[in-house]
Amino acid sequence: MHEETSPQPTSAAPQAVVLLSGGLDSMVSAGIARERGFAVNALTIDYNQRHRRELDAAADIARVIGAARHVVLPLDLRRFGGSALTDDIAVPKGGVGTDIPVTYVPARNLVFLSLTLAWAEAIGASDIFIGVNALDYSGYPDCRPEFISAFEDIATLATKAGDEGQKLRIHAPLQFMSKADIAREADRLGLNPGMSWSCYDPQPDGRACGQCDSCRLRKGGFEEAGLIDPTPYAA
Repeated sequence: MHEETSPQPTSAAPQAVVLLSGGLDSMVSAGIARERGFAVNALTIDYNQRHRRELDAAADIARVIGAARHVVLPLDLRRFGGSALTDDIAVPKGGVGTDIPVTYVPARNLVFLSLTLAWAEAIGASDIFIGVNALDYSGYPDCRPEFISAFEDIATLATKAGDEGQKLRIHAPLQFMSKADIAREADRLGLNPGMSWSCYDPQPDGRACGQCDSCRLRKGGFEEAGLIDPTPYAA
């Protein structure tokens, strides 16, 4: 099952596939792709995540940035479990630590980038955007620059397009930004951060918990940047 904003990309602009989760980072990554002149084909993975509110956010963002297409692809990672986002494991609220947290979803970015690559090859796009961030993040190994670089090499080796000489590029424009830098970039791009959703554990009343790692990083980034975050927080 998928949703599209239009049946096929028709823009004369170069095509890019943007991995759009609905979070702040993915929103800014999509905005940068648009600013660089790409027609944005947004891919959102519905992996039956705990924080399903971000799927609505992704739809809002895709509409506002004028995505040529927005595909929502179902992939039920709750069948695997192994993460607080896909299993009956409590989301930690004690503060950002130094170890890989239980909110890490096994190999998620590897799986998601593979799907993004498949769509890019199908529509003849050479460019993929992902909003990973290596400086101000929750310790996920699949956000590291080494991973992104290695996947770009794999993209060439694993595809017909690469075998025929097409250079496939993985853009991670936020890779070396702090969360404050990302908040400022959203402001520079004129993107309303209230469209995005970051909380891992949305509350029954619809507010963000304010205590999970993602909420803490987001709140701290906006505070450091001196910008207002319109997200409603419970704490």
